[in-house]
Amino acid sequence: MEKALEEMNKRNIKVETVSSIIETEPYGYEDQPRFLNAVCIAQTPLSPHELLNTLLQIERNMGRVRTIRWGPRIIDLDIVFYEDLVLNEEDLIIPHPDAHNRTFVLEPLCEIAPDLIHPVMGKTVRELLEDLRRRR
Repeated sequence: MEKALEEMNKRNIKVETVSSIIETEPYGYEDQPRFLNAVCIAQTPLSPHELLNTLLQIERNMGRVRTIRWGPRIIDLDIVFYEDLVLNEEDLIIPHPDAHNRTFVLEPLCEIAPDLIHPVMGKTVRELLEDLRRRR
């Protein structure tokens, strides 16, 4: 994760805040080791598509090979939010379409941005995490 953050900073993605790292059970494909998860807040002049392409390039450079959906991987860099943008295109959906269902996204995000409002759901990250915990 530290290497990915360094690479982001080298590529015009200025990392400002990083959450604690949490360890979680795998999501989706469960026959694999536990995951380490964290989120960051960053500033960038890159467009959403440029940002996505840059993150995918960092993943490839770090050795990520996509084989099984949600399968084992060395690194996974996602765009969860991009300011208050709502984008629904074939290759990119912002906010991340499943973030509100993922404790491993909401817990670390709540640590660093609990009052961030989901631009589609109109709830804060804290509220989304509370809703998710009630559903489980």
